[in-house]
Amino acid sequence: MLTQIVNGKILTPQGWLRNGSIILRDNKILEVTNCDLAIIGASLVDARGMYVIPGGIEMHVHGGGGRDFQEGTKEAFQTAVQAHVKYGTTGIFPTLSSSTIPMIQRAVETCNELMAQPNSPILGLHLEGHYLNPKKAGAQMPECIKNPDPNEYVHIVENSPCLARWDAAPELPGAIQFGRYCREKGILPSIAHTAAEWEDVWAAYEAGFTHVTHFYNAMPGFHNKREYKYEGTVESVYCIDDMTVELVADGIHVPPTILRMCYKMKGVERMALITDALAVAACEGGNAFDPRVVIEDGVCKLSDRSALAGSIATTDRLIRTAVQMAEIPLEDAVRMCSETPARIMGVDGRKGTLQHGKDADIVILDEKLTVRCVWQMGQIVENTLF
Repeated sequence: MLTQIVNGKILTPQGWLRNGSIILRDNKILEVTNCDLAIIGASLVDARGMYVIPGGIEMHVHGGGGRDFQEGTKEAFQTAVQAHVKYGTTGIFPTLSSSTIPMIQRAVETCNELMAQPNSPILGLHLEGHYLNPKKAGAQMPECIKNPDPNEYVHIVENSPCLARWDAAPELPGAIQFGRYCREKGILPSIAHTAAEWEDVWAAYEAGFTHVTHFYNAMPGFHNKREYKYEGTVESVYCIDDMTVELVADGIHVPPTILRMCYKMKGVERMALITDALAVAACEGGNAFDPRVVIEDGVCKLSDRSALAGSIATTDRLIRTAVQMAEIPLEDAVRMCSETPARIMGVDGRKGTLQHGKDADIVILDEKLTVRCVWQMGQIVENTLF
């Protein structure tokens, strides 16, 4: 099927292309051009002057539509993924918080099966834990948290072709060895739920931990120990230019001022925006999925209000927060939801930008930055435009 999108402001790697067109055939982009002449035989879509942007790549998300990836079933995976696709996420790395080995094995089996389906939006599995600092566990299940164990993780990696990323606290015994092993196997190790200071962060970076999970959350900043002052994980990461970070851009997990400061310091190429969304994202309903949390002020909190538990954000909300609250240019906000996470996760050869030969993952936003149309691999999955 041939489709031509015309009369939109198209975000290309070179910047905005006004009144151009995108030509799709089946699941690929054939051309992005400044010519808006109708193509014979093409189904014409008028973007009516709206923003035409690449689909979002969600590299950290736990669920949506009332389902959690920890459930491990095809139904749970498919429901959660489709809930997010409607809001502009066209590529997704399902994320498990700290889990038991049987839970991980079920999720791996399901993820492998769904990734093998044609045009799947699922790009790989992300394990957030269970090798985390218990003092920074937050909403993670404490009974699952432990130090890295090669007798455990080697077996998981060798039997999990879908595994793309695995997080850990680098100060734990065995964590540096774990990071090196992940890198050797093509898996991205990421610093998470940590009390790491400079020496820990630098050692982790040299071992292959080049990314940081939900930056600023579940990690220390500048702090005192008695009369002396120490850098935290945050300042240590800023001092390593090549380290990439992800931030939950819901306007709550980090204040908009911090979002803007990180953008200024790390730049659009080393900063990704994530939802870290839980099952209650993109769905109607309350808190029945987990009695430990409560939905309040547009975010998930532990029921005792001692910490944030996760977000209810979707990709479109990330963009609006960055633009409307943190005053980040729209083109950069979009890139941090698409191009940058695609590059961090190693799928930028086919995802993340609107270019010839790339997958036809396309979103149209109106002037209020609300999703009006979504193509995932060339198929319309959401449409309020026509």
